[in-house]
Amino acid sequence: MNGDRGIRDDADAPAGPAEDGDDPVAHDPDQLADPVLDGVELRHLRGFLAVAEERSFTHAADRLRTGQPALTRAVRALEAALGVRLLDRTTRRVALTDAGRRLYADLAPLLPRLAAALRSPTGPGTLRLGFTSLLPAAGRTLIAEFKAATGAKVRLVRRDTPLAGLETGESDVAVLRGDVPPDAGLRTALLFQEPRVAAVPRAAAPGSLARRRVLDWAELAELPLVVNTVTGTTRPELWPEGRRPRLACTAGNFDEWLEAVAAGHGVGVAPEGVAERHPHPQIRYVRLKNAPPVPVHLALPARDAEPLAERFFTLGGRHRG
Repeated sequence: MNGDRGIRDDADAPAGPAEDGDDPVAHDPDQLADPVLDGVELRHLRGFLAVAEERSFTHAADRLRTGQPALTRAVRALEAALGVRLLDRTTRRVALTDAGRRLYADLAPLLPRLAAALRSPTGPGTLRLGFTSLLPAAGRTLIAEFKAATGAKVRLVRRDTPLAGLETGESDVAVLRGDVPPDAGLRTALLFQEPRVAAVPRAAAPGSLARRRVLDWAELAELPLVVNTVTGTTRPELWPEGRRPRLACTAGNFDEWLEAVAAGHGVGVAPEGVAERHPHPQIRYVRLKNAPPVPVHLALPARDAEPLAERFFTLGGRHRG
């Protein structure tokens, strides 16, 4: 007599295979993916915001420290992913479309919050940046940009070793001068090429050498050379065979090298930045012509690098020149 005996509540029903018409999201997590978001990257959004605020691809590229072609590609990729034009471009001006204005209004407050959310929940952390005798000006610029982008701290680690502490784990990423051994287990990016100068002892310089304004690289082959064998970048082997300077003495670090030159043991060769950062009353720095430049690299372990080191390395790659 119970007419509803065959009726049961879905909550009491036994679990079974999904039927046609079931909610596919409950059974297929891939359906959560948004095809629009799949094509959008943070660099696209940052590029669009910069152009929207600067109303110029040129000024926006300078602000982001990237090339204008790369910025143009980023904005076009965002427009393609969204399927809508965000900017009206002419040879004289850049203006937001209606869709562009709406997107800018939503993104402008959102991106800073997203950047904060993606930082480490335990705090921004500390990056250990290794260097040898002299951190180039480009390194200081990178540090400032890295701290602004991540909120992380940077601890400078000077080590008088060829790899500036990377080989011992004392640094996470390092600025290295000279050629990096291919078997060092490092990933490197060339930042720039640095000119060399001659370091000439004032008192013991032969003839009028200390009064010269310019020296030719080939002239140094006739002079005794002081070499920093640990972190230096100049060896007699840089000159042609049979036309190389005599090795006067060696030093194990930059300070020993500097004092050996000041004492008149021989002439030294150093990166151009040394002349500005390390003046010495007994040394005169002389510009060199025809000298091979010093390659300056950013380096980090090829495997298992720290995330902050990866961020710094990526940022450094944008400054290659």
